[in-house]
Amino acid sequence: MDGRRSQPRFGNGPYQLTDETPVYVISVAAQLSGLHPQTLRQYDRLGLVSPDRTAGRGRRYSARDIELLRTVQALSQDEGINLAGIKRIIELENQVAALQQRVAELSTAVDGAAAALRAREAQVHASYRRDLVPYQPPQPGNALVVWRPKRQVD
Repeated sequence: MDGRRSQPRFGNGPYQLTDETPVYVISVAAQLSGLHPQTLRQYDRLGLVSPDRTAGRGRRYSARDIELLRTVQALSQDEGINLAGIKRIIELENQVAALQQRVAELSTAVDGAAAALRAREAQVHASYRRDLVPYQPPQPGNALVVWRPKRQVD
C-alpha cells in the first residue's frame, strides 16, 4: 500500500499472513484503531484508508491499514491537520517510498553494470601482448633533436 515490502508474520506456505493481509472486519478494525466504524467508512470514502473488499463488498482491514488509521487519527487530533492535508501527506509518503524503492533498484543495476565493466576491462587487459614495449612520450630535457641542413642544389 505504501511501497514497503511486507514481511511474513505468521504461518508457512501459501497461508502466510503479512502486514498487508486483509483479515479484520470493520468492527474489529474500529476497536483496534480506537475509532468509530462510521469514521472508518468516512475515511474509506475519502480515500484516506482503502481496505480490501470481499466478494460481498465487505471491508477487510490489514495490520498496515490499522497502523494507517492510527496515524490519520494522530495527525488529525494531535497535529490539527485537516483530512485533505492528511490525504496529501499519505500520498507523498507513498510516493517517497516508491521512489526510494526505485533508487534502490537503480543503484543495484548501476553496481551490476560497473562490475560487468570492470570484468570486461580486466578481460581486455589480460588479452594484451606482453612482448610489446609501451610507448612513453619523451621527457623534457631528454629529447634528442636531429637537424639536417637542406642540401643545396647546383
